Amino acid sequence: MNALYLAYAYLRFHWARSLVLVVVAALILFVPVATQILLSTSQTALVARGETTPLLLGSRGSQLDLTMAALYFSDERPAPIAMQEVETLWDSGLAIPIPVHTAFSSGGFRIVGTTLDYFDFRDLDFSEGRGLSLLGDAVIGADVAQQLGKRVGDSLVSSPENLFDLDGVYPLEMPIVGVLAPTNTPDDQAIFVDIKTAWVIQGIGHGHEDVVTAADIATGTDALANAAVVQFQRITPENIESFHFHGSQNSFPATAVIVVPNDQRSGTILRGRYLDSENPSQLIEPAGVIQGLVDRIFRIKSLLDGVTAIIAIAAIAAVGLAVFLSYRLRAREIATAVKLGARRGMVLRLLAAETVTLLFLSGCIAAVGAALISRNAETWVGWLLSLGA
Repeated sequence: MNALYLAYAYLRFHWARSLVLVVVAALILFVPVATQILLSTSQTALVARGETTPLLLGSRGSQLDLTMAALYFSDERPAPIAMQEVETLWDSGLAIPIPVHTAFSSGGFRIVGTTLDYFDFRDLDFSEGRGLSLLGDAVIGADVAQQLGKRVGDSLVSSPENLFDLDGVYPLEMPIVGVLAPTNTPDDQAIFVDIKTAWVIQGIGHGHEDVVTAADIATGTDALANAAVVQFQRITPENIESFHFHGSQNSFPATAVIVVPNDQRSGTILRGRYLDSENPSQLIEPAGVIQGLVDRIFRIKSLLDGVTAIIAIAAIAAVGLAVFLSYRLRAREIATAVKLGARRGMVLRLLAAETVTLLFLSGCIAAVGAALISRNAETWVGWLLSLGA
């Protein structure tokens, strides 16, 4: 007990040096643990999104681009797939098809055109407002609401992907009717609309307004315009009935189709139908694609572990050297204590008590930091993954 008291008194007297040693030792303990927690959480978060999506249908091409665009709403632009594939899946009775259209954005966030089945499939809840019910309605993720400062009653305006994508694409003002509860997934960073709304943005659907009005007819006023077509930039109760689509809906585009088989047998049958390499469509398992990506990314994990270990050894050596030099500087003090009657065992216990106290304080700080990282790792990783996408 006397040794601990003297050690505490000494460390408190030399508080600056003690603080530096405690912080350095805490970082040595904290960094490897925090790195492992974040890497493990990142790996779990990446794979989980794929594992919760049984199958994904899209145009034949890069499976990774298709997966990233449909699941993470990234900037990849895979070739679109016709809605005829959705009807084919419905007719098969083997699965529930959920189309997603991710060609446009607003305020830096992806506009995801889909159906109401998507919200049930992802178990999305609302923190404010309601779901999609009318053409033009928008439901925004939690991060979109926070970063753009939007809420129910506000509106968003769509924008084309680039300056060369203006043909047939009209900015559409979309009223926000709902805000989703946080999920720590890419859904927090998305703006959801009905897929028909996405087609309106693309120019496939539009509304008309007669240039010659009833008042003109009554007064005999001639119209100045030859075409009785006006493109709306907002869908309102007054003009919604005039909105229509040209062509067959079966030919309209979607980025991909999330396929939810009725059971394992149904999934196996569906996968067999898309094995032909001549088929312009492909049916993939997102979990396998994401796992392959994760395996490639985390191949450097062993190298990172080695670098971390080397840094840790160097840091421990530096702390050991600092402690050793501290003891050397205290040689005269220790000699005086021995002359006053302190046994060498007492001196060693005093030095050991100081070292143990330093390590204990460092361990406590590292443990608190690790607990903080562990508690918030899922949120932070989800935010980073959404931001990266």
